[in-house]
Amino acid sequence: MSEETLRVTAGLDRPGEVNLERSLAVGDKLGGHLVTGHVDGVGEVRSREGGVVAVKMPKELTKYVARKGSVCVDGVSLTVNRVNGEVFEANLIPHTLQVTTLARLAPGARVNLEVDLVARYVERIIGESRGV
Repeated sequence: MSEETLRVTAGLDRPGEVNLERSLAVGDKLGGHLVTGHVDGVGEVRSREGGVVAVKMPKELTKYVARKGSVCVDGVSLTVNRVNGEVFEANLIPHTLQVTTLARLAPGARVNLEVDLVARYVERIIGESRGV
């Protein structure tokens, strides 16, 4: 693994289940968020009450996470319900809890985060147009 992968990924120090989805093939119907499988940083679960999880994200990722936007937590794309500074909340529906590893999330757990792909490109385009 690359140094970058080791730097931004949690859970590589032990064996265990992971969440994987098949790649989208040309011509397939797009039925959700755009996800690449890249890890942008590691967050920490702050709380999990019923079907709502609150995650503290690294400060440098906050500009990419917006209410009603998407974020991946341990490879599972979720819709963001609320953002307050460095903490976002998302709902975990029963189906997601049944077919992913997210049912085991508990306060203090370190989770891999992937921010919205479109937000990253928008930032790049706007930055270049401003000469940043």
